[in-house]
This record gives sequence, structure tokens and C-alpha cells, in this order.
Amino acid sequence: MAVYSVTQKYLTDNYAVVVLLTNADPLEVGQSVTIAGVDATFNGTYTVVALPQFYFTGVDDQGFFHYDIEAPIANQVLFAKTADNVNVVAASGTLTTTPSCTWVTTDAEVEDWLGIGTATAADQTFITQCRLAANEFAYRRRREAGYRNESLSTVPNPSVLLGTVAYAAFLYKQRGSVTDFASFDGLAAGGSMGLSPMIKQLLGVDRPAVA
Repeated sequence: MAVYSVTQKYLTDNYAVVVLLTNADPLEVGQSVTIAGVDATFNGTYTVVALPQFYFTGVDDQGFFHYDIEAPIANQVLFAKTADNVNVVAASGTLTTTPSCTWVTTDAEVEDWLGIGTATAADQTFITQCRLAANEFAYRRRREAGYRNESLSTVPNPSVLLGTVAYAAFLYKQRGSVTDFASFDGLAAGGSMGLSPMIKQLLGVDRPAVA
């Protein structure tokens, strides 16, 4: 969960805009946000319609949004709100969002990689936890490596998908072990502390991304 401070607000043609103190990264169109502490008109839970970089001036008869390109305003969040127009004014309050990455959408993808099925309900729950953790981890590591503006809901490419599935399987196989996979053959299991080179390669995080 991330919480951002609201500094300004306005409403035009049944679309409201709040201006944030800082960039709400990685907020994207279609995400749900909750606004609180602004006022009775703006408070509530909404779906992000646009993240404009210029002053929003309204909607034409064809439904197209119009902006004043001579009035740049950073860190704006626009959402539908049926209410009377409100001129730009200073505001306080917060915008809260809980971004969630869904690159790997089913537990079956992880089970197929492992080549096993779940034995118990608790086992199924743990695979789900591994999948969710892998999604968030893969997205975060790619952003840290320099990949920007990637969708939380659409995986960038098959390589990243496989890397995310493999990492979820890694977490599952590491169950009951502190630093590595459990070993049953009496030999050392090896020292794969951190990400394996294969997973790094698939995720594209073995080196920073370049333009």
C-alpha cells in the first residue's frame, strides 16, 4: 500500500482531478485509488481514468479529453465524478493505492513448472503465496533494473513470464529451508544464495536496462 499527499483539486465536466505532492509511481490507468480527507465531493474509491501532465479543460461532444498544453501540471490523477465544477484550489488529504502485479495469473502455471499437483489445501495456499510473491518481486526487480512504465497486469514478454514462474517455483521448493532447496541425497545442496543466474537472465535483471 502506498499513500500520497494531495495538494490541489479541481473538477470539470464530471471528471475530477487531484494533484499529488509526489509522483504516484507505479500508478497506472485502470487501478483503484481511495481518496480521503479532501472533502465530501472528492472523497471515495475510484478507478483511474487518466494521468494527465497538463491542465484538464473538459470533454468535447465526441467524448475526447482536452488539455491546456501551455499549463503543465505534474502528478495529476483523473477519475470520473458526477458533481458540479470546481476550480483549481489548494487541498489537503491523501490518495491511497495498493498496486498488485498479476503477471502469473494461476497456480497451475507454477504446478506445471514443478511437475506436481498440490497434496493438501495448505499446500495449495502456499503455492498461491509463492505466486503472488513472485509477481511482486519480479515487477519490483525489473523496475530497479531500469524497466519503466510496465503494466502490472500484462507481462512484458514470455521470458519474463517464465522467469516469474520459475521464481515462484523456487520459493515453493525452498519451503522448510533457510537458504536453499531442501536436499535428500546426503550431498550439499549447493550455494544458490539470492537469484540464480537463469532467473536473472529470464527477468532481464542481470544488468541494468538500456534505452
